[in-house]
Amino acid sequence: MRLIILLLLSILLPCCSLLEERYTTPSSPVPLFWPQGEAYRVDTQRGLPIRDVGWEEFLKDERLKGIVRLTLEKNKDLKIALLNVERARELYGARRASLFPEVYASATVTEQKGRDTQYSTSLGISSWEIDLFGRLRSLKDKALEEFFATEYARKSARLSLIASVASAYANLAADKERLSIARLTYETRRKSYETIKRRYETGLSSELDLRTHEALLRSAELEVERYVQRVAQDENLLNLLVGLTVPSDLLPSEITSLPFPEEISPSFSSEILLSRPDILQAEHLLKAAHANIQVARAAFFPRITLTTGVGAASTELSSLFKEGTWAFVPNLLQPIFDASSRRASLKAAKIEREIALAQYEKAIENAFREVADTLAEKGAIEAQLRARLELLETAERAYILAKARYEKGIDNYLSVLEAERTLYAARDGLVALRLAKYLNLVTLYKVLGGGR
Repeated sequence: MRLIILLLLSILLPCCSLLEERYTTPSSPVPLFWPQGEAYRVDTQRGLPIRDVGWEEFLKDERLKGIVRLTLEKNKDLKIALLNVERARELYGARRASLFPEVYASATVTEQKGRDTQYSTSLGISSWEIDLFGRLRSLKDKALEEFFATEYARKSARLSLIASVASAYANLAADKERLSIARLTYETRRKSYETIKRRYETGLSSELDLRTHEALLRSAELEVERYVQRVAQDENLLNLLVGLTVPSDLLPSEITSLPFPEEISPSFSSEILLSRPDILQAEHLLKAAHANIQVARAAFFPRITLTTGVGAASTELSSLFKEGTWAFVPNLLQPIFDASSRRASLKAAKIEREIALAQYEKAIENAFREVADTLAEKGAIEAQLRARLELLETAERAYILAKARYEKGIDNYLSVLEAERTLYAARDGLVALRLAKYLNLVTLYKVLGGGR
């Protein structure tokens, strides 16, 4: 009797100190509102709410939409992410099935020399664990949260891929326009070089003027070759992202003709970040770590299994089911001494939860910084773009005047050269700013978590 009491105490005493903990959502480690100041010259209420804008409404260029559709169908990374989701779903199904008994049936015929043939059948449950203390349920919850985390990882990969394709498309359009500007500059300098060469041959221009024009021509030629290379590399990157060679009719022309994406409102509050796929992924991993603690806690409780069966045996097949047998075998297993293995496993599970919590908070902090940086850039780009348009208009007018004064002999060619350089820089700078604005809008859509 004393031995039985000691055994019961060894089972129940650990259980009293291991009450189940409820999961609570951690508080956000970042400010509730976006940063304010001179750098953030952005109306946070301008544009559509991010949750209402899918990628097809966000992107305005029909050719780009066609490329994105191809990408979502052919990209290998996205295919791997989808397969990971399917695998996690099946693992969850397997964990959920362990809550139910596994019923087996068997039929045998035994023949031995010198003995009658033996027929037998049986139907029963083999070692079904009765989940009184939640071990199997916690394993199922852990698998479910890991499945959700994998699904949000897929959504995050999908959003990043769409943003990468849109960025690569815009870069290609910008480099195509830069190539057009470089070719136009080359043609202009070629014509000037030929004119100066004829003047040099008739003694109206010096060799210095001739060599200066020749150097400018070679410089323009190098710029053309540089952008030819960059356009080819941009197309290669786009093909890699899509997973096949993009049809030529879907490639962009120049960034000037590329419509900007839809304006997105980041809203006042940073709470919108909690809907980002990567943050939801981190939160579900945190929940999975919490469920793993419950698995470790359940190890302190007895594990109860049940084996049952009904069957029949006979030497005559016709009388097989006339007499039956049955079995009912419950089993209780409670470790008494394990050299603190279970407590070490519980402590390890708690540490894993702390790691998952730190990763969750870090994901929110990174997301907040990404949005803040993008908003700061957005305000600066708008102001720079207006100034750059005015600069281009002024540079075009100055080049026309400098060229006219040179042709009339009022100024030397240095004035034309300086005006041409200013005009080239203004055109190239405008392309760069258009590209920066496009990429900024794409980045803002991405860092806010996309919509629908």
